[in-house]
Amino acid sequence: MTRRERGDGSVRRAGLGSVRSAGAWLDQDSWRRVRLWGLLGVCVLAIVGGVALFTPVLSVRTVEIDGAVAVPEQQVRELLEIPSGRSMLRIDTDAIARRVASIPKVRSARVQRVFPSTVQVTVVERVPVLYFESPQGAHLLDVESVEFAIEDAPIGVPKLVTDHPASDAPATRAAVAVLAALPPALGVQVDEVVARSISDVSLNLKDGRTVLWGGMNDAERKSAVVLPLLTRPGTVFDVSSPNLVTVK
Repeated sequence: MTRRERGDGSVRRAGLGSVRSAGAWLDQDSWRRVRLWGLLGVCVLAIVGGVALFTPVLSVRTVEIDGAVAVPEQQVRELLEIPSGRSMLRIDTDAIARRVASIPKVRSARVQRVFPSTVQVTVVERVPVLYFESPQGAHLLDVESVEFAIEDAPIGVPKLVTDHPASDAPATRAAVAVLAALPPALGVQVDEVVARSISDVSLNLKDGRTVLWGGMNDAERKSAVVLPLLTRPGTVFDVSSPNLVTVK
Protein backbone atom coordinates (compact mmCIF):
# COMPACT_ATOMS: atom_id res chain seq x y z
CA MET A 1 0.00 0.00 0.00
CA THR A 2 2.79 2.34 0.92
CA ARG A 3 4.86 1.24 -2.10
CA ARG A 4 1.85 1.86 -4.40
CA GLU A 5 1.32 5.30 -2.99
CA ARG A 6 4.97 6.15 -3.50
CA GLY A 7 4.77 4.79 -7.01
CA ASP A 8 1.70 6.89 -7.75
CA GLY A 9 3.41 9.89 -6.26
CA SER A 10 6.45 9.31 -8.41
CA VAL A 11 4.25 9.16 -11.50
CA ARG A 12 2.52 12.35 -10.54
CA ARG A 13 5.82 14.17 -10.00
CA ALA A 14 7.18 12.91 -13.30
CA GLY A 15 3.99 14.04 -15.05
CA LEU A 16 4.26 17.57 -13.64
CA GLY A 17 7.87 17.81 -14.73
CA SER A 18 6.93 16.76 -18.25
CA VAL A 19 4.18 19.41 -18.41
CA ARG A 20 6.62 22.10 -17.25
CA SER A 21 9.19 21.00 -19.82
CA ALA A 22 6.64 21.04 -22.64
CA GLY A 23 5.41 24.46 -21.54
CA ALA A 24 8.94 25.82 -21.59
CA TRP A 25 9.45 24.50 -25.14
CA LEU A 26 6.10 26.01 -26.18
CA ASP A 27 7.14 29.37 -24.73
CA GLN A 28 10.43 29.28 -26.64
CA ASP A 29 8.64 28.40 -29.87
CA SER A 30 6.15 31.21 -29.31
CA TRP A 31 8.91 33.76 -28.77
CA ARG A 32 10.67 32.58 -31.91
CA ARG A 33 7.48 33.06 -33.89
CA VAL A 34 6.92 36.53 -32.36
CA ARG A 35 10.46 37.58 -33.22
CA LEU A 36 10.12 36.20 -36.74
CA TRP A 37 6.82 38.01 -37.39
CA GLY A 38 8.21 41.18 -35.84
CA LEU A 39 11.23 41.05 -38.15
CA LEU A 40 8.97 40.44 -41.15
CA GLY A 41 6.78 43.40 -40.09
CA VAL A 42 9.77 45.71 -39.86
CA CYS A 43 10.95 44.59 -43.29
CA VAL A 44 7.50 45.20 -44.78
CA LEU A 45 7.30 48.68 -43.22
CA ALA A 46 10.78 49.52 -44.50
CA ILE A 47 9.82 48.44 -48.02
CA VAL A 48 6.53 50.37 -47.91
CA GLY A 49 8.32 53.45 -46.53
CA GLY A 50 10.96 53.26 -49.23
CA VAL A 51 8.32 52.94 -51.93
CA ALA A 52 6.39 55.92 -50.50
CA LEU A 53 9.49 58.10 -50.14
CA PHE A 54 11.41 57.37 -53.28
CA THR A 55 8.93 56.26 -55.94
CA PRO A 56 6.06 58.10 -57.71
CA VAL A 57 3.41 56.14 -55.81
CA LEU A 58 2.72 59.06 -53.40
CA SER A 59 4.17 61.89 -55.47
CA VAL A 60 2.55 65.34 -55.53
CA ARG A 61 0.28 65.63 -58.53
CA THR A 62 -2.08 68.47 -57.57
CA VAL A 63 -1.67 71.75 -55.67
CA GLU A 64 -4.85 73.52 -54.56
CA ILE A 65 -4.71 77.17 -53.41
CA ASP A 66 -7.64 78.65 -51.49
CA GLY A 67 -8.16 82.21 -50.25
CA ALA A 68 -5.86 84.03 -52.68
CA VAL A 69 -7.77 87.02 -54.05
CA ALA A 70 -5.58 90.12 -53.79
CA VAL A 71 -2.48 87.93 -53.93
CA PRO A 72 -1.83 86.45 -57.40
CA GLU A 73 -2.06 82.67 -57.32
CA GLN A 74 1.06 82.41 -59.46
CA GLN A 75 3.03 84.30 -56.79
CA VAL A 76 1.97 81.70 -54.24
CA ARG A 77 2.90 78.81 -56.54
CA GLU A 78 6.38 80.20 -57.12
CA LEU A 79 7.07 80.08 -53.37
CA LEU A 80 5.91 76.49 -52.90
CA GLU A 81 9.13 75.06 -54.37
CA ILE A 82 7.77 71.53 -54.71
CA PRO A 83 9.91 69.63 -57.26
CA SER A 84 8.12 67.54 -59.83
CA GLY A 85 7.63 63.99 -58.59
CA ARG A 86 8.45 64.83 -54.95
CA SER A 87 6.89 62.37 -52.49
CA MET A 88 4.08 63.68 -50.32
CA LEU A 89 6.01 62.43 -47.30
CA ARG A 90 9.12 64.45 -48.18
CA ILE A 91 7.57 67.91 -48.40
CA ASP A 92 8.07 70.30 -45.47
CA THR A 93 4.64 71.81 -44.94
CA ASP A 94 5.83 74.22 -42.23
CA ALA A 95 8.60 75.62 -44.41
CA ILE A 96 6.21 76.07 -47.33
CA ALA A 97 3.69 77.88 -45.10
CA ARG A 98 6.40 80.24 -43.86
CA ARG A 99 7.43 81.10 -47.40
CA VAL A 100 3.85 81.86 -48.43
CA ALA A 101 3.26 83.92 -45.27
CA SER A 102 6.27 86.07 -46.21
CA ILE A 103 4.15 87.71 -48.94
CA PRO A 104 3.24 91.13 -47.50
CA LYS A 105 -0.46 90.78 -48.29
CA VAL A 106 -0.69 87.36 -46.60
CA ARG A 107 -1.62 87.37 -42.93
CA SER A 108 -1.23 83.61 -42.49
CA ALA A 109 -0.89 80.42 -44.54
CA ARG A 110 -1.56 76.75 -43.86
CA VAL A 111 -0.26 73.83 -45.93
CA GLN A 112 -1.78 70.36 -45.65
CA ARG A 113 -1.23 66.98 -47.29
CA VAL A 114 -4.38 65.46 -48.76
CA PHE A 115 -3.48 61.90 -49.66
CA PRO A 116 -2.81 60.34 -52.01
CA SER A 117 -1.41 63.19 -54.15
CA THR A 118 -2.73 66.69 -53.29
CA VAL A 119 -1.12 69.58 -51.42
CA GLN A 120 -3.66 72.10 -50.17
CA VAL A 121 -2.57 75.68 -49.43
CA THR A 122 -4.98 77.93 -47.51
CA VAL A 123 -4.20 81.63 -47.52
CA VAL A 124 -5.65 84.29 -45.21
CA GLU A 125 -5.05 87.73 -46.71
CA ARG A 126 -4.59 91.01 -44.89
CA VAL A 127 -7.61 93.29 -45.14
CA PRO A 128 -7.12 97.08 -45.10
CA VAL A 129 -8.96 98.91 -42.32
CA LEU A 130 -7.18 102.27 -42.57
CA TYR A 131 -4.73 104.09 -44.83
CA PHE A 132 -2.52 107.14 -44.74
CA GLU A 133 -1.16 109.22 -47.59
CA SER A 134 2.48 109.91 -48.48
CA PRO A 135 4.28 111.07 -51.64
CA GLN A 136 4.59 107.37 -52.58
CA GLY A 137 0.83 106.79 -52.39
CA ALA A 138 -1.69 105.29 -49.97
CA HIS A 139 -0.20 103.05 -47.27
CA LEU A 140 -2.66 100.29 -46.34
CA LEU A 141 -2.89 99.10 -42.72
CA ASP A 142 -4.64 96.00 -41.45
CA VAL A 143 -6.35 95.38 -38.12
CA GLU A 144 -2.97 94.62 -36.52
CA SER A 145 -1.58 97.98 -37.71
CA VAL A 146 0.67 96.18 -40.20
CA GLU A 147 1.49 98.16 -43.32
CA PHE A 148 1.29 95.66 -46.18
CA ALA A 149 0.90 97.63 -49.42
CA ILE A 150 1.23 101.03 -51.08
CA GLU A 151 -1.60 101.26 -53.59
CA ASP A 152 -5.00 102.83 -54.08
CA ALA A 153 -7.15 102.37 -51.01
CA PRO A 154 -10.36 100.37 -51.57
CA ILE A 155 -13.60 102.32 -51.47
CA GLY A 156 -14.93 102.65 -47.92
CA VAL A 157 -11.58 102.34 -46.12
CA PRO A 158 -11.13 105.39 -43.81
CA LYS A 159 -8.18 107.73 -44.09
CA LEU A 160 -5.83 108.31 -41.16
CA VAL A 161 -4.98 111.91 -40.35
CA THR A 162 -2.08 112.28 -37.94
CA ASP A 163 1.17 114.24 -37.72
CA HIS A 164 3.58 111.33 -38.07
CA PRO A 165 1.82 108.32 -39.61
CA ALA A 166 3.66 105.00 -39.41
CA SER A 167 2.55 101.47 -38.73
CA ASP A 168 4.44 101.37 -35.42
CA ALA A 169 3.63 104.93 -34.31
CA PRO A 170 1.57 105.04 -31.07
CA ALA A 171 -1.06 107.40 -32.54
CA THR A 172 -1.47 105.18 -35.60
CA ARG A 173 -1.89 102.06 -33.48
CA ALA A 174 -4.43 103.90 -31.31
CA ALA A 175 -6.43 104.87 -34.40
CA VAL A 176 -6.49 101.26 -35.61
CA ALA A 177 -7.53 100.05 -32.16
CA VAL A 178 -10.38 102.56 -32.01
CA LEU A 179 -11.67 101.43 -35.41
CA ALA A 180 -11.61 97.81 -34.25
CA ALA A 181 -13.70 98.73 -31.18
CA LEU A 182 -16.45 100.54 -33.09
CA PRO A 183 -19.87 98.97 -33.56
CA PRO A 184 -20.20 97.90 -37.21
CA ALA A 185 -23.09 100.32 -37.80
CA LEU A 186 -20.75 103.21 -36.95
CA GLY A 187 -17.64 101.80 -38.61
CA VAL A 188 -19.21 101.94 -42.08
CA GLN A 189 -19.93 105.65 -41.59
CA VAL A 190 -16.34 106.68 -40.83
CA ASP A 191 -14.56 108.69 -43.51
CA GLU A 192 -11.47 109.84 -41.56
CA VAL A 193 -9.82 108.96 -38.27
CA VAL A 194 -7.98 111.91 -36.75
CA ALA A 195 -5.37 110.83 -34.20
CA ARG A 196 -3.66 113.72 -32.41
CA SER A 197 -2.37 111.39 -29.70
CA ILE A 198 -3.17 108.01 -28.17
CA SER A 199 -5.79 109.67 -25.96
CA ASP A 200 -7.22 112.09 -28.54
CA VAL A 201 -8.84 110.21 -31.41
CA SER A 202 -11.87 111.51 -33.29
CA LEU A 203 -13.96 110.22 -36.18
CA ASN A 204 -15.10 112.33 -39.11
CA LEU A 205 -18.20 110.70 -40.54
CA LYS A 206 -19.23 110.70 -44.20
CA ASP A 207 -22.20 112.97 -43.50
CA GLY A 208 -20.02 115.70 -41.98
CA ARG A 209 -20.59 114.93 -38.30
CA THR A 210 -17.74 114.30 -35.86
CA VAL A 211 -17.45 111.84 -32.98
CA LEU A 212 -14.92 112.71 -30.29
CA TRP A 213 -13.81 109.30 -29.07
CA GLY A 214 -10.78 110.04 -26.89
CA GLY A 215 -8.54 107.06 -26.08
CA MET A 216 -9.07 103.30 -25.89
CA ASN A 217 -10.27 103.39 -22.28
CA ASP A 218 -13.93 102.45 -21.71
CA ALA A 219 -14.24 101.30 -25.34
CA GLU A 220 -17.12 98.95 -24.57
CA ARG A 221 -19.11 101.66 -22.79
CA LYS A 222 -18.43 104.16 -25.58
CA SER A 223 -19.63 101.67 -28.18
CA ALA A 224 -22.85 101.20 -26.22
CA VAL A 225 -23.72 104.92 -25.96
CA VAL A 226 -22.49 106.31 -29.28
CA LEU A 227 -25.24 105.01 -31.60
CA PRO A 228 -28.17 106.28 -29.46
CA LEU A 229 -26.31 109.59 -29.13
CA LEU A 230 -26.04 109.93 -32.91
CA THR A 231 -29.84 109.96 -33.19
CA ARG A 232 -29.87 113.41 -31.60
CA PRO A 233 -29.55 116.61 -33.63
CA GLY A 234 -26.04 118.03 -33.70
CA THR A 235 -22.67 117.97 -35.46
CA VAL A 236 -20.18 117.09 -32.71
CA PHE A 237 -20.80 114.08 -30.46
CA ASP A 238 -18.45 113.68 -27.54
CA VAL A 239 -18.21 110.21 -25.97
CA SER A 240 -14.67 110.58 -24.65
CA SER A 241 -16.21 110.47 -21.15
CA PRO A 242 -19.02 107.92 -21.72
CA ASN A 243 -20.73 108.68 -18.41
CA LEU A 244 -21.07 112.33 -19.39
CA VAL A 245 -21.71 112.53 -23.15
CA THR A 246 -22.41 115.82 -24.92
CA VAL A 247 -23.78 116.97 -28.26
CA LYS A 248 -23.08 120.30 -29.97
